[in-house]
This record gives sequence, structure tokens and C-alpha cells, in this order.
Amino acid sequence: MTDSHSAFELEAEDAKLVTLARASRARTSAVQGAAVRDQDGRTYTATTVRLETLELEALDLAVAMAVSSGATSLEAGAVVGPEDRIVNLDAFRELAGEETPVFSAHPDGTVHAVKHT
Repeated sequence: MTDSHSAFELEAEDAKLVTLARASRARTSAVQGAAVRDQDGRTYTATTVRLETLELEALDLAVAMAVSSGATSLEAGAVVGPEDRIVNLDAFRELAGEETPVFSAHPDGTVHAVKHT
């Protein structure tokens, strides 16, 4: 294993996504943290947003941040949070295409699932 906090063997760049998503979540005490990597290797992080007038899922917001920064495709993504939270991959899939991995991890960084678009 390349990541001591993972039940899955992750490449270094994928382990970095989990670490970034975990750090974002911890920094704001959000329900979920997410990170995505674009076609140029740039990463974007986000957390779940819950306001009276706005609700955004962490992965959707990370995708939106990538798009607003000029990303045209995504290579991978990661979401950290409770396992019982359903992650909608629609926005991610639209930019990532088929067979792009999204790593799902517990708050401690342990990856418990890998979903592909």
C-alpha cells in the first residue's frame, strides 16, 4: 500500500486528493470535504456548504471551482465524510467522462470505496 490510511492502494497523486479533501473538511468542520484534479494536474478543494439560502455538496462545489478556473476535464476526485452520505457524481461525470475514479474515504482518511463514472 502506498498510503497508510487507505484500504486501497493509491497512487501518490490520488492519495494527495484524499489528504486535501480531509484537510478541507477538518478546517471548516463540514460534513464532507472533496478534492478534484484537472487535466493539467491542478487540484481544487471544497466542503459541503449549508446556508439558509444555499446548499452545495462538496464534490459539486469542487467541480464548479475547477470549471470556473478553466478546467476542461477531470482526472480523479475524492470525497471524505460519513460513509452513509450519498455522493452524486453527475457534475463530476459531466467533466470527467467515463471510468474516472472518485475515492470515497472515512473522516480518518481510510478509503472505503472507489467509484468510477
